[in-house]
Amino acid sequence: MKKNKNKITNGLLQLAVLFAVLLAAVPLRAQQQEAQQSYSFSLQEAIQHAQQYNRSVINSGRDVEAAYKRKWETIAGGLPQISASGYYQNNFELQKQIIPAEFFGGPPGTFTEIAFGTKHTADANATLNQLIFDGTYIVGLKAAKTYLDFYKTSKIKTDIEIREQVINAYGNVLLTQENIDILNKNKQTLQKNLFEAEQMFKNGLGEEEDAEQIAITLASVNSSLNNSERLRNITLDMLKVLLGIDLKDSLQLTDDLEALTNANLDMTITGAEFKVENNIDYRLGVNNTEQKYLLMQQERSKALPTLSTNLTFGYNAFNDDFAFTQREQRWLNYSYLGVSLNVPIFSSFARSARTQQAKIELEKAKTELTELEQNLKLQYERAKSNYEYSVEEYMTSKNSLRLAERIEDKQQIKFREGLSTSFEFSEAQRQLYTAQQNYLQSMVDVINAKAALEKLTAR
Repeated sequence: MKKNKNKITNGLLQLAVLFAVLLAAVPLRAQQQEAQQSYSFSLQEAIQHAQQYNRSVINSGRDVEAAYKRKWETIAGGLPQISASGYYQNNFELQKQIIPAEFFGGPPGTFTEIAFGTKHTADANATLNQLIFDGTYIVGLKAAKTYLDFYKTSKIKTDIEIREQVINAYGNVLLTQENIDILNKNKQTLQKNLFEAEQMFKNGLGEEEDAEQIAITLASVNSSLNNSERLRNITLDMLKVLLGIDLKDSLQLTDDLEALTNANLDMTITGAEFKVENNIDYRLGVNNTEQKYLLMQQERSKALPTLSTNLTFGYNAFNDDFAFTQREQRWLNYSYLGVSLNVPIFSSFARSARTQQAKIELEKAKTELTELEQNLKLQYERAKSNYEYSVEEYMTSKNSLRLAERIEDKQQIKFREGLSTSFEFSEAQRQLYTAQQNYLQSMVDVINAKAALEKLTAR
């Protein structure tokens, strides 16, 4: 009976321990799941994700929010301002004055000390200030709108730049992966060729130099493969940073490099008219010119008079004892209305000098805007030319790759049949590998060139 009880007790203990372990494992597994997330994006999905979660985009949005607050701060400067203040003074030693003693029946020519005031003084008041006219305030309202427009436009510029960066980074990841796949295929082919060359040499049907030549090429491919595998992790992490996801998270790309390239083959884009006024950098340049103009207007407005008013209501109390909280304490009310007018008359030409400086800055901004316009037109022509060239290079490299593959196949057959040397076969392989790299790079160049062209025309 005791043995059965012991068995039951041990079984319950084991169940309790197992249950506790399971309970501890559940939050641990939940933490692990929270710690690492998995993402899968096409290029367009990656762009959309980056424009929402990229850290630069987020901060750019915060700049816009701050600009809204600053605009309201400027508006509020011309609205009624109410302030309240309290004041208490303990005159533990009253200030004394000297008066002739004869005022109090003393001998002439003598003086008597007398103290004015009470030991305790308190005051409480509220003041309403209202700006009636100020030229700088009117200009400031216009400047606040321009300031807000600047950050709104900067936010658009950040979105456009992040889009281009994501396209470039996405293409680099695909390029690295495609390169790894091709190098692995080349490695397998070379390993097979090396084995066949070694067997032919052992059987006396070939030379040792043939195997050695292939071994050199294989070593070079292995080195390139190892480097590409390292680059894959780096390029993937760079894309993660742009997407605003953690480096430890998993990321899969669903687009294919060749399909993506074909989707970007659109020569009609080069036929569209370039409207420089729609370019985001030009719009920022226009905004900068407006800011300089408003700065000049602000300096001019400082020569205008300013008019403001204030209305104050208050109470004060006096007592030789601290009895301000007592009901018997008498509080004396007061109020007044004040109007302030400030008219600038002569500043020894300081205002004129500041205005002239602002005018010079405005002229500089206009000149910079003209130069920016010319540079943007030149950049567009260069970007259009680069895109057309990249498309031509893609077509050329695609045809060259096909030719290189056929040449390599023929040389491989000739080498096996003893009709060509190992040097000729290796040269054909190197030509093929170069054509493969050129083809992969040409696809990425098409994607990147179109992204650069779209960046200039984006609004």
